[in-house]
Amino acid sequence: MNLTEVNNPFLIRQFLQVPVDLYKDNPNYIRPLDEDVENVFTEGNNKYYEAGKCIRWILTDKTNKAIGRIAAFVNPFSAYTFEQPTGGIGFFECINDKKAAFMLFDAARDWLKQQNMEAMDGPVNLGSRERWWGLLVEGFSPPCYCCNYNPYWYRDFFEEYGFKVFFKQYTYLRNVREPLKKVYYDVAARIFRNPDYSFRNIKKKNLESYIHDFRAVYNKAWVNHEGVGEMSFEAARKMISSLTPVIDERIAWFAYYKNEPVGFFLSIPELNELFVKYAKGKLNLTTKLRLLFNKWTGKCRTMYGLVFGIIPEQQKKGVEIAMIVAAANSLLNNKAYENVQMNWIGDFNPRMMHIAEQIGARVYKTHHTYRYLFDRSSEFKRHPEI
Repeated sequence: MNLTEVNNPFLIRQFLQVPVDLYKDNPNYIRPLDEDVENVFTEGNNKYYEAGKCIRWILTDKTNKAIGRIAAFVNPFSAYTFEQPTGGIGFFECINDKKAAFMLFDAARDWLKQQNMEAMDGPVNLGSRERWWGLLVEGFSPPCYCCNYNPYWYRDFFEEYGFKVFFKQYTYLRNVREPLKKVYYDVAARIFRNPDYSFRNIKKKNLESYIHDFRAVYNKAWVNHEGVGEMSFEAARKMISSLTPVIDERIAWFAYYKNEPVGFFLSIPELNELFVKYAKGKLNLTTKLRLLFNKWTGKCRTMYGLVFGIIPEQQKKGVEIAMIVAAANSLLNNKAYENVQMNWIGDFNPRMMHIAEQIGARVYKTHHTYRYLFDRSSEFKRHPEI
């Protein structure tokens, strides 16, 4: 077996093709858009990318057939926020061969050591946590947009190599047509009676104002999480603007207190279901027409809970419940969606887990984020609870 660094267009195409070949007989696999993967490794498209701080390899067998791949990287925004400098590995794929998998892990570990890292997390993304983060260990259903999907045996590869669970991420599923329990309507009614609170769904014509509101809430609600940095206005603009073609105003909500933003619950149509599974990796005219047609005809029945946040000053007051009730009432008045998948709720955040369970959602998928300490005698610590 041979490792080859990905450093030219031909090898980039091979890197993208590895999972396509590995999953060709797996009906649950959905090929991501090539553009979404390559943007991670393109300076100018990814603010976390830094030349010389990211590398990719392809593993080939004796016939020169690609049988695995991996990326290793140093995220300059988060690598030094941990107890020890910590790099990342991601986009791991491999045939069911432990020797091959360990060869990929070894290459990533050795390179990260050269970058003066003392640990590596994986599989993670060179970017924000809502994409390509965690190893699927339970709930092997078709993946959500830009979420990792993998066979069950990858778990053995990681754990036998010596990775330990740093935290677990849960995806919750709820039937949106089921009414909430009466107690939550009572909590919401109390908040609704307070004229200082208001709840609004997004209006595309005022999208610029929501960029400011999103950033204001995000930077209060999320920056205290380990490894999460402050979001700039341009980053917020880029995120919201990228969603403009698929935003459904009915399922993206903000909460306000005295007209200041205090929370958001942003959902979008589940893009893999909407159009990506038909795209074969290519975002071309045919793919875009499919997106528009499926959106217009209501072909997508699943909402994807993109991000949820309440600023600390408004937590434990029922505001989150009121916002969810406002959104739920809107959905009960139309039949556009059947389910909502609430993605990326970490086990270090029991309050968010409790909220999901309160509203009748169940754990649908589980991903593990692993950490490997290079000094094998060092004490391993899980992600602290928040």
